[in-house]
This record gives sequence, C-alpha cells and structure tokens, in this order.
Amino acid sequence: MAQRDDNGATRAETRLAAIVIIATMALWMGASYLGGRLGLPVRFAFLIDLAALAAFFWALVVLFRVWRKRQEHGE
Repeated sequence: MAQRDDNGATRAETRLAAIVIIATMALWMGASYLGGRLGLPVRFAFLIDLAALAAFFWALVVLFRVWRKRQEHGE
C-alpha cells in the first residue's frame, strides 16, 4: 500500500512540475511580447526573465527529486 501511495505522490509531483513548466513558458512568452508592445523598461524584462528562471529551476529540482525517488525504488 505504501508503494502505491508513493507512486501517486510521484505522479502528482511530476504533473505539477509539468504544469509549472508549461505555464511558465506561456506566461514568459506573453509577458515578453506585451513588454515589447507596451514599451516597458528593460529592467522589467530582466525581472520577468528571472522569475521564469526561478520557476524553471524549481521544476528542475522537483523532477530531479522524482527521478532520484524512482531510482531508489527501482522503477
């Protein structure tokens, strides 16, 4: 039963990381486009880029943890 719970938690973490990656990419592209169209200062572009990088890094860490967890369980 514990193996099944771990598998469900692993799937949920993987799904969350995938959603974060997709949403971050869409929002990053949209914000970059709008920033250019609205003529926002470059510092806002850097802020948007840093926020996107932070989200991508978080997703990478989560996926790395999932990968390590699967390696330990031999899946």
